[in-house]
Amino acid sequence: MEFALTELCEQVVTARAAQRPLLIRGGGTRLFYGGPLPPAETISWLDLSAYQGVVNYEPSELVLTARAGTRLAEIEALLASQGQMLAFEPPRFGAAGTLGGCVASGLSGPRRMAAGPLADFVLGTRLLNADGSVLRFGGEVMKNVAGYDVSRLLAGSLGILGALVEVSLKVVPRPRREATCVLALDEASALDLCLRWRSQPLPVSATAWVASDSGDGGLLSVRLSGNESAVRQGLDAIGGEVVPDEAAEAFWAGLRDQTHPFFRQRPLWRIVLPAGAPALGLASELHEWGGCLRWFAGPCDAAALRDRVAALGGSACLYRREGAPTDLPTFHPLADGVLQIHRRLKREFDPAGIFNAHRLYPEL
Repeated sequence: MEFALTELCEQVVTARAAQRPLLIRGGGTRLFYGGPLPPAETISWLDLSAYQGVVNYEPSELVLTARAGTRLAEIEALLASQGQMLAFEPPRFGAAGTLGGCVASGLSGPRRMAAGPLADFVLGTRLLNADGSVLRFGGEVMKNVAGYDVSRLLAGSLGILGALVEVSLKVVPRPRREATCVLALDEASALDLCLRWRSQPLPVSATAWVASDSGDGGLLSVRLSGNESAVRQGLDAIGGEVVPDEAAEAFWAGLRDQTHPFFRQRPLWRIVLPAGAPALGLASELHEWGGCLRWFAGPCDAAALRDRVAALGGSACLYRREGAPTDLPTFHPLADGVLQIHRRLKREFDPAGIFNAHRLYPEL
């Protein structure tokens, strides 16, 4: 594997000398996410799919280190054999999904509302930077205070600072019991209940409200995770109809991997809001994370939507852009001061601007 890494380093050196942009690719399952891809003749691909394998796994220490090209399916099978899992339930987007793409995109699944975001579980990274050298940040322990926490900065950076070649993650035990119940509620009532549950000792690990096709109300699905008694008490407190385990697992997997029928609609917006934000009243919606993540499908006035979301303290990402204007930025525009910080970081890590140009923001 060190030979494969050497080849990757040489490819970066060559691209920098030729001032030819590089696009980073692993399994290719997340290329839809981010700014539009440039014309193929103007770039070269930095393919990390062959740089794979678990480097270290200590089940008793709840830490796993693997190379960026390692498939998520392989990692999760290994963790499952020890009764463990990735707490943030990253979307896999098919069997080819890799660890590097998972961390670089920074996307978390349904359990994020209870476990926290992907970035909270990144302990250390190795980064192939613009001069062809490999930098190491962080380590394999939670309490690491040496310097800046660059590893978490790289989570969700979409490769604009360099190519992730290795990642260390904190993993967690699988819950002993899980159960899902469903309640028929309109949007405002579902949001109100989810907010109320946040202040109660309920083992809620995921929620999802899906609007009905008729537009009259919808269904709120609630997953509870923990020991047997806690889940049972939670079901009694929440009520609703309990879903058979097999059907529940299929439903949450469909949300996690975005194979649920809702995600076929285009264009698709991903809206993140603070807890307690009111109903937006949009035509076609799906809520997760107790209402903090809201998916909206269909054409809209993008500027008006983003202004409305920003006024509530949130952001709106054009997640799947088919059917939307080609010049519409993918991510919510940054404030000038924040954009300047991003620009300085980009210059420090990638002064030649060869890595994933414009994939995060047009200005980078």
